[in-house]
Formats: sequence, C-alpha cells, structure tokens
Amino acid sequence: MTIEKAKSTDTVSSGLVAGTKSGESAVALGRFDFECIGADGKVKWTGSAPNLVVNVGLAYMAGSALTSVTAITTWYVGLYGAGASNTPAAADTMSSHAGWTENVGYSNATRVACTFVTATTANPSVATNSASPAAFSINATSTVGGAFLTSGSAKSGTAGTLFSAADFGAPGDRSVVASDTLAVTYTFSLAA
Repeated sequence: MTIEKAKSTDTVSSGLVAGTKSGESAVALGRFDFECIGADGKVKWTGSAPNLVVNVGLAYMAGSALTSVTAITTWYVGLYGAGASNTPAAADTMSSHAGWTENVGYSNATRVACTFVTATTANPSVATNSASPAAFSINATSTVGGAFLTSGSAKSGTAGTLFSAADFGAPGDRSVVASDTLAVTYTFSLAA
C-alpha cells in the first residue's frame, strides 16, 4: 500500500505605497478694479490690478483664523501715486513701504472704508466690496499708480495692518483731475 502525502502552503503578501507630501495648500488672491468717472458722469478710464498679499497680511489671516489674533472688522482702501518703480514688496508694512508713496489728493476726510459682504462658502471663498465700491472724491490733478488695503484710516498714517497692495499693470499710472470720482472695488479669494 502506498501512502501519498501532499503539502500545500498559502502565501499572502501585501505592500503600501504612500506619498510623503501633504496635498493641501491654500492660495490667497486679490484684485483691485478701478473706474474713474468725470464730472460729467462719464467713465474716463477703467483698470484692474492683481494684488500682493503682504507678509503681515498673511500672518494676520493665519493668526485671526487659528490663534488669538483679534479680527479686524473695518478695512480701508488707500491710493498710491506715480513713481519710477511702484513696486509693492512682500515685506511692506504701513510704517515701511519703500516701493510706493501714498496719494492723498482726494477730499474724503480719511482713507475710504472698504465695506465687504459676507464671504462665500464655496471654493474659492470670495469677499468683495463690489456692492459698495470705495469712492474717492478727487480734488487735485495727480497720478494714481495703485491701491492698498489697510486697517488704518488716517490719510498718510503709518498705523494699522497693511493687508495687500497692487500696482497698475499696462498701460501703467493713470491721471485724475479735480472733480473726478475714483471708484475702487477689492475682491479677495482664498482657495484650497
């Protein structure tokens, strides 16, 4: 009699391949839109300029969202003038911005308030003052080179948090004259 024996073995192997980087990021983008309206009520020129959210603006966003930095609820738009190099820089603050000089050739008592509507809940989340653009009542012939967003209301003031600044792209600086109204809309978006 023959006895046959069979031996079987099951082998299971598995592996896991994982990336070493996180896939999450956030991008902060903004844009200033300008509309210059003459005394006759006609639009003289329009312009749009993407902004630079400066380092203190980024720190404010992170701090107010995730730590104990107090939220700023009132923001102001300011203008800056012509220059050889109107160049906002990431390190700019309200007390130090070598690339640009404020233009205060308007009759408003302070920088003009930027009244935002509630931010959208979509991706990107958008906040804008398009329902009520900041209106500057120009009272002098001058040149406007760009705009900035700050928590400080005083014309030529150095206090407050600078959030962002934008320089006019082509064709560059724009002229305004007394009795013009310069309407400025700021749109900010934060995307994941």
